Amino acid sequence: MTHARPTPLSSSHATGLKGQIKVPGDKSMSHRSLMFGAIALGQTRISGLLEAEDVVNTAKAMIALGAKAEKQPSGDWLVEGVGINGLKSPAGELDFGNSGTGVRLAMGLMASTPLVARCVGDASLSKRPMGRVTTPLQKFGATFETTEGGRLPLTLHGATNAKPVTYTLPMASAQVKSAVLLAGINTKGTTTVIEPVATRDHTERMLKAFGAKLDVKLVDGARHIAIEGGHQLHGQVIDIPGDPSSAAFPMVAALITPGSSIVIENIMLNPTRTGLIDTLVEMGGDIEIKNRRVAGGEDVGDLHVK
Repeated sequence: MTHARPTPLSSSHATGLKGQIKVPGDKSMSHRSLMFGAIALGQTRISGLLEAEDVVNTAKAMIALGAKAEKQPSGDWLVEGVGINGLKSPAGELDFGNSGTGVRLAMGLMASTPLVARCVGDASLSKRPMGRVTTPLQKFGATFETTEGGRLPLTLHGATNAKPVTYTLPMASAQVKSAVLLAGINTKGTTTVIEPVATRDHTERMLKAFGAKLDVKLVDGARHIAIEGGHQLHGQVIDIPGDPSSAAFPMVAALITPGSSIVIENIMLNPTRTGLIDTLVEMGGDIEIKNRRVAGGEDVGDLHVK
């Protein structure tokens, strides 16, 4: 396994930090690009994928479910999807390691498909309750055999004739919201998630980029996210932007070092992820965003930090 490494910065006491830097790809987008590519028709080419263990485990799970995912000599990943009805029961266990995002979103993908899968994780993940996800997914018709306390390992039996649901999140959770929306993709009719408190919207943005029929509206202050199931997704070319959490370190280092001037390239600027940038600017930090654009449904730009 390889890991993306930031470009070295030059520095001196007289001039501060100088140069351009790239940080590893965003983890949230990396998980989703593999999963959505796996259930899309055609090929999805992904550049900048975060090749951390959590994301690699997601790639392995998608392969076990019938998709193809392989790193190319160029460094890009190529995913060959099976369509929304195409996932198959894996021959062995799906091991998600320590990734709560990986296992919870994958459970949503599988819940409305007639397959059987056993999901496992490491000791840490196996302590985390899965009931917040299995409860809404059971409404589609899926059933679960869990370890005591609703934990991993668990065996999922996907619905043979899934029914659309309307589900109000009892707590703010982007993972639960995403699992329900992904179950809705393969369910004829409209599935709606009602979100009283807004959470990260990476799933909604990327699903739209893949061609999903998804609508978001505010009703009495709550977000109503509706997805129309039964419509195929189509492969995309996705450039994963840099993770804003990883960008925090060189950004703060430059701000507190006199004479510094750096450019942190290709950073995700989703409004739910820019809290640190906004706060540092309020504190007097010299941060300018240039080259704004959209990639994979997400706002992206370069951070010029002095």
